[in-house]
Amino acid sequence: MAVPLAPIDHRTTGYQLSHAYWLAKASELAYRDKDIARAALAEWGFDRFRHFESPHEMPFPLDDTQAYTAASDRMIITAFRGTTPQEIRDWLTDGNTPPVPGPGNKGFVHYGFHRALASVYPEVRDTIGQFRTSGQTVWFTGHSLGGALAMLAGTRLYFEEPRILADGIYTYGQPRTCDRLLAAAYNAALKSRTYRFVNNNDIVPQVPPAPLFTHVDSVKYFDADGKIHDRLPFVDVLRDRVTGRTADLFAPASDGIRDHFMPAYLANLEKNLA
Repeated sequence: MAVPLAPIDHRTTGYQLSHAYWLAKASELAYRDKDIARAALAEWGFDRFRHFESPHEMPFPLDDTQAYTAASDRMIITAFRGTTPQEIRDWLTDGNTPPVPGPGNKGFVHYGFHRALASVYPEVRDTIGQFRTSGQTVWFTGHSLGGALAMLAGTRLYFEEPRILADGIYTYGQPRTCDRLLAAAYNAALKSRTYRFVNNNDIVPQVPPAPLFTHVDSVKYFDADGKIHDRLPFVDVLRDRVTGRTADLFAPASDGIRDHFMPAYLANLEKNLA
């Protein structure tokens, strides 16, 4: 049974669990046909919409980057499409691809994320500038690969021109994206505006391999029962993950795959809002 929720609040400026739910819904819309996304966002009160799609060549099984930006008179949301764990596995664990300099030449990022974002970022940046006619708040969101691109887009928007500080960056099942140097610079500027949701045994936040790549801070963790935590002690996280773990986290029926899909994140958000 669906949980009745108030409409998205365009006046939100800080963290709210209900806002996390709506940005998760916005991330889900990035997987849909652009006309479906446009219509849904219009119902939410966003009267401006632009879709981005850019094919590009890269040594990974990823054909293109897709995203959209939607704006009202108070809020601008940019959401990036993700990909499936089966598609993301090989190129996230490929040790033959060296990292490249990060936004503002701060640290390094995974080449795949850099390349995927670069194919649409100039349009995203310019669209935010065109839509931001009355000082609207600026939000980035995405699931899976889309979470990595949302984080990097917010990073570029701040560390490069036009140096806009996003009001919030909400990601779901985001992989490790950058090295420790960029993570430190990011945390200094955006930690209080970033909320990285991880669902129990979700395999994607566990790749690419550490310590070459790391996460930014501000994690929101769903335990095996779907209860949200700001942070659990490391030993408790390990114990909790064992609760639902199956042998092969990359197997289609495994806990690592089931926990990654967007419906699992939405169900947990709804459970915590109930």
